[in-house]
Amino acid sequence: WANLPGSSATVAIYQAARTANGPILLITHDTPSALKLEQELLHFSPNELPVCLFPDWETLPYDTFSPHQDIISQRLSTLYQLSRMNKGIVVVPISTLLHKLSPKSYLEANSLMVKKGDKKDLHQLRQSLEANGYRNVDQVMEHGEFSARGAILDLYPMGSEAPFRLDFFDDEIDEIRIFDPESQRSLDKIDKIALLP
Repeated sequence: WANLPGSSATVAIYQAARTANGPILLITHDTPSALKLEQELLHFSPNELPVCLFPDWETLPYDTFSPHQDIISQRLSTLYQLSRMNKGIVVVPISTLLHKLSPKSYLEANSLMVKKGDKKDLHQLRQSLEANGYRNVDQVMEHGEFSARGAILDLYPMGSEAPFRLDFFDDEIDEIRIFDPESQRSLDKIDKIALLP
């Protein structure tokens, strides 16, 4: 497929993924080519066929700093989607493919599904979030943070595009809303969220 001119390689990959019996792993030379292919594939298949990029850490093995939270979040989201994907395309640079991953059982055991009407002890939920690597902060601004104020729990799960505000009534989740981290204003109501480790 790499020898096909222009965007014809993307068309061929898309057609192959549509007819495949399972997900396709698309391996690229480097991160820029992976990003380019992801964008081209999303143009062909905005909703019909899932297209996920599994990004590189963008750090060296002995760097003293961690990868950016958005990269960690996207990797976790892709791994979570992959375990539930019947059809689709996962785009990954070859250097990223060579790294070891946590087992599927770890992701499953440390993920938490929360939906409206669930009964959850707020104190236990806070402890569970801390045990899964979330940071307790005054104001939620980025992935991996949570904040508890009275009967309200704000959190920004890894793999999520926006943070969530859980409104508790006693020990029941009364309402779940998406909110804007800049203005801290609540937006749309939703019924459930997936908390990745």
